Amino acid sequence: MANAALTGAKITKNDEFYTQFYDIEKEINAYLEYNPDVFKGKTVLLPCDDPYESNFFKYFALRFKDFGLKRLISTCYDGSPISNRELSLFDDEPPENKTTRKAHKLILTDPPDFDGIDIVNLPNIKGILSDKYHVIPLSGNGDFRSDEVKLLRDESDIIITNPPFSLFREFLSWIVEANKQFLIIGNLNAITYKEVFPLIKNNKLWLGNNYKVNGGAMFYEIPEAIANLEQVREIKTNEVGKKVFITRVQGVRWFTNLDHGRHHEILPLMTMAETIRYSRHKEVRGKDYQKYVNYDAIEVPFVDAIPSDYNGNMGVPVSLLDKYNPEQFQILGTNLTLGTPISEIAKKGTYAQGGPSFYTANDNGTYNRIYTRIIIKRKGTKK
Repeated sequence: MANAALTGAKITKNDEFYTQFYDIEKEINAYLEYNPDVFKGKTVLLPCDDPYESNFFKYFALRFKDFGLKRLISTCYDGSPISNRELSLFDDEPPENKTTRKAHKLILTDPPDFDGIDIVNLPNIKGILSDKYHVIPLSGNGDFRSDEVKLLRDESDIIITNPPFSLFREFLSWIVEANKQFLIIGNLNAITYKEVFPLIKNNKLWLGNNYKVNGGAMFYEIPEAIANLEQVREIKTNEVGKKVFITRVQGVRWFTNLDHGRHHEILPLMTMAETIRYSRHKEVRGKDYQKYVNYDAIEVPFVDAIPSDYNGNMGVPVSLLDKYNPEQFQILGTNLTLGTPISEIAKKGTYAQGGPSFYTANDNGTYNRIYTRIIIKRKGTKK
């Protein structure tokens, strides 16, 4: 049930989940604290965002001058479930044709003065950006893979958005092939994807700052036109009387290659002896660390149980990446690529079958299948 909203999005392809303004603000603040000039003189591309309704566009339009941006580009694709539902963007569209969902781009180079305007609570910013020369219809469908949007990608410095959940792998590959800086949202499980994990291992991608936002989950706004009430956590009415549908998605993270302070924080840990003696986890306290039977590493079931003085390989939960510091640990791989198949070690019937995994031995001759693990080693130790 925790990922019901995300799963529903994958099945129905309704990926129009709006990231909330204050979640964007809290995340961006971390990069500004680390480097106040991170956006100075840069072109930011928002390639999955209706510029009139996206909170990403609202945020960067509002902060355009403060950040010293060069350009802000936002695109909306043809067929978006919400595009033009409430707005008629182009003069050649009759009022009855507001659901044509025509692809467009908006390029902002000289934003208006937002003083005294509550941009956060506006349902859209059409009234502010009323000069239509900012808005340009796209000749194609506005898909990020189209040649038109690829050209905008190539002209940009930083790509920031909440991409369609169902296209996360392809979207990330689209960014990486152009060697761009980025800040995008995806599910934590994406770290095990073959397109993603090598980037993490080689320190070309890491998780963003706000992993603690809302207890590891994010709250999204869903347009009323496509809201599935089974996914809705809360229904609010904003200041203009419009219903806002809120859903909670567990395990969502920011993925980035922009530096931030948490990326360099040392994770405080106890020694192995201290952990065995004082750990708050009953699975660890008073017990020796087990070794995998099909790979040379110890099993560490909790991030705070990583022993500070162990020099060998350690299998740890993927949640370590929330606190991962490449100066403290080296990532070697995962259970998907490392280890001997258990079928080559144990008799059939003594272990739970499934995909590649690490196993520990039980006292009765059976084997315990371990959840997804990342193999790490302390920096400064020999391979």
